[in-house]
Amino acid sequence: METKKEEVVKKTDSSGLKTKPQISSPSRRNFLGKAGGLGAVAVASSLVPLEPLLGGKGSRAEASVISYSDTSRQQGSHKYRVSMAQNQYIDLGIMPDNGDAARFSDHSGNWSKALLHDSLGIVNQNSWASFVNALSSGSFAAFQNIIVGNPGGTGFTSTLNGPQGAFAYDLEGRDSHALSIPPAPGITTAQTAAEQVEHYWAALLRDTPFGQYANSSVAASAVADLNKLTWVKSKGNTSMPYPVTPQNLFRGQIYAGDGSVQGPYLSQFMLQPTFYGAQHLSQQMQNFVPGQDFLTDPTEYQNIQNGQLPSSSLNINPTYLYMQNGRALAAFYHVDALHQTYFTAALVLLGIGAPMNPGCPYHVLTSEHGFGTFGGPDILGTVSEMATRALKAAWFHKWIVNLRPRPEEYGALVHAYMTNVSPMPQAAPLVHKDVLNSAGLAAAFSKYGTYLLPQAFPEGAPAHPCYPTGHGTVAGACIAALKFFFDGNQPIRPLLQAAGSDVMMPSDDGTQLVPYTGSDADSLTINGELSKLAHNASFGHGIHSGIHFRSSTHDSILLGEKVGIGVLQDRASSYNEPFQISFTKFDGTTVTISNVGNP
Repeated sequence: METKKEEVVKKTDSSGLKTKPQISSPSRRNFLGKAGGLGAVAVASSLVPLEPLLGGKGSRAEASVISYSDTSRQQGSHKYRVSMAQNQYIDLGIMPDNGDAARFSDHSGNWSKALLHDSLGIVNQNSWASFVNALSSGSFAAFQNIIVGNPGGTGFTSTLNGPQGAFAYDLEGRDSHALSIPPAPGITTAQTAAEQVEHYWAALLRDTPFGQYANSSVAASAVADLNKLTWVKSKGNTSMPYPVTPQNLFRGQIYAGDGSVQGPYLSQFMLQPTFYGAQHLSQQMQNFVPGQDFLTDPTEYQNIQNGQLPSSSLNINPTYLYMQNGRALAAFYHVDALHQTYFTAALVLLGIGAPMNPGCPYHVLTSEHGFGTFGGPDILGTVSEMATRALKAAWFHKWIVNLRPRPEEYGALVHAYMTNVSPMPQAAPLVHKDVLNSAGLAAAFSKYGTYLLPQAFPEGAPAHPCYPTGHGTVAGACIAALKFFFDGNQPIRPLLQAAGSDVMMPSDDGTQLVPYTGSDADSLTINGELSKLAHNASFGHGIHSGIHFRSSTHDSILLGEKVGIGVLQDRASSYNEPFQISFTKFDGTTVTISNVGNP
């Protein structure tokens, strides 16, 4: 009879400070459930009389227990808010696009999903005009009058996904219109062609375990094909590791050596079990049944572009598994609550006793520890808080500046050109020849019978433009918060081992975690695993799903980091504790957040 190994974990108390290692067992979990702190407080408070103990109902306090000046407090609060508003008063001017909107009068170089389409890759002119009118005016009424392909449709892609978020304001950090990223790569560039070739190979490798890339003939073909591409070999390529190998296939990097291509494919923060309070969080999930790919039929594709409901639905594997392949990442990020990956990462960091950032005022404890400031609630709340601000920044660039088409729309241009569709979208004959001559495109055509990009979801991409990604922008902002609180320079393996675990990877079938045996296991750091986490998340939603280009992820992570830093800078003077916190940004440079001299 097989004996189940007891799970050794390091738990945290409500302050976020580590406690001694504990043995996870049914009896311990039962104890935690029965002796919860909130219940104890509730019982104690029920014994306290509701009326004053002395003097009856007529008793009245004349002052607070600790004296304070209400006037100076309000003046300080007002001064602080005005000062932050003045600091963030930034005008970057009108941001440039890539020129595709002016180049193609049929708008085939821009995003148009859910609008009315006249033919493959060509949007209806009246529908486009109503769409542009709404975005130009910002009028709620104008948005209600956009001509969509399926008016009143009930599908997720029947209506536009939140375009008015591009106009929303915020009260913390920089305004969404005061954050810049480069224009999206153009529809005819070698870069977009290379990123599309990567998508075809990712679709063909969705069911291949990450741990089997080194042994997969399809992965070997993908590596060889990608290494031939013009942009991949160029000096302009800074985001795709070159030369491409089975080890770095479908991995991202902001700079060489940032940790994203070291160790297992998946970040430890996506694998290590932890606790959600007293609830065990195994990090297992429901994957899609293998072999499901969608939107490879031109008629179905066109119906989806016009906002019709898909003709098929996803089949879910009911067995809970660890994320072992690209399809699992796609399944996870199909329904995730955008910031949950980083909330979980915070729980893992707290659970393994990761040291606080050396600049934290409670890095060394004397007579107190942090709670609502620099404690567990502050960490977890700040991570969650970042998501809405990051989305506003992404939505402005998506809807107003770039309107970059999705990979599925690029695939339609490729299909139109390769099959000589009439009328021909203006952009179709001008896509870079690297994608037309690629082995990836040929392999996809051999399997699916069309040149359309196979999608992991029946509805394909959401009904909003591609650049930048919401998932990537949220990743950048939330990870900035994690680096603010935790010491990212720490090697992660000793922390995992002290908590009874090790550097792990999923088994090929996803049923268990197995130790990672690579020679670089000891070199993995918290910062490196956070950088990897950002790419896992955005590539899971993007490359493995077929709905976001690589460059959309790369620039969105950097945009999100700007959002996060802006929020942290605004919040700095709100803390009473003096601090000077530095952390390493995604590009390897250092930023310092300080309130020295406060108040």
